[in-house]
Amino acid sequence: MEEGNWTTVTEFLLLSLSDHIQIRNLLFLMFLMMYLINLLCNGIMICLIGSSPHLHTPMYFFLANLSFMDMCFSSVTVPKMLNTLLSEKKTISFRGCITQLFFFIVFLGAECMLLSIMAYDRFIAICDPLHYITIMNRWVCVGMTAASWIISSLNAILHTLLISHLTFCHSNNIHHFFCDLSPLLKPPCTDTSINEVMIFTEGFLLVMVPFLIILISYVRIISTILKIQSTDGRHKAFSTCSSHLTVVTLFYGTLMFMYLRPPSSYSLEKDRIATVVYNVLSPMLNPFIYSLRNNDVKRALRKAMRRKVLVFRR
Repeated sequence: MEEGNWTTVTEFLLLSLSDHIQIRNLLFLMFLMMYLINLLCNGIMICLIGSSPHLHTPMYFFLANLSFMDMCFSSVTVPKMLNTLLSEKKTISFRGCITQLFFFIVFLGAECMLLSIMAYDRFIAICDPLHYITIMNRWVCVGMTAASWIISSLNAILHTLLISHLTFCHSNNIHHFFCDLSPLLKPPCTDTSINEVMIFTEGFLLVMVPFLIILISYVRIISTILKIQSTDGRHKAFSTCSSHLTVVTLFYGTLMFMYLRPPSSYSLEKDRIATVVYNVLSPMLNPFIYSLRNNDVKRALRKAMRRKVLVFRR
């Protein structure tokens, strides 16, 4: 790497989660198992929703998209993380780093917006049920989902272009196990103030605005539920959004800890734990959260298993 010339950077050195080989082997097995469970369970959710006519509703359309995003989100970083845990060569090429950063931002932003769309869907279903079918029609659902992908992709293009114009003249070490925005702002010797401003600005727009939509939606939802006279009615209404609320709490809790704080408070150990939670643990748990708390999903799963048993017996 030649000093002061970004275009000559050919690779970055990633930091492993541990320097001890026994711990790395244990982490490899643990994260590999979690990743495979993520792919399997989210894949099952997508297949169930696609093959079950009674699940062809806006709520499950968004849930299928969430499962797809979770699969892609983890696939951007986990395979490379597994590779660095086993290999002595913990490098990633310049193009690979920029590509990983781009898709990481795309799926991260899209999932933030999708969770806010799902909160809005629950708000309409509970607070305005008579107009639910009209408001949340097929084209509205597809349009909102497509908009989340487009906006997130444009945001990712902006950040990757800003990162690509930085000059790395002292070190190409990245103190993280994948190419994320905050660790990439540490090695450059040029001014990164524009990048930091954009992280906070875009972070507010793509993280806090969806979060505020979720917060406002649930304030209205809870207010409406408390007005229901029947205890069974309140329980049924709350059960339709409890899974989503659990997913939001897990995802946004770690996400806001990671990105909505000053760069000076960056802590390697705490940030790596938070990243593992929203990048590996949360995508794996989401299908369990929805399947265990959702009677429709459990019924669809039982029917699918009975069909498989009948086919096997024949």
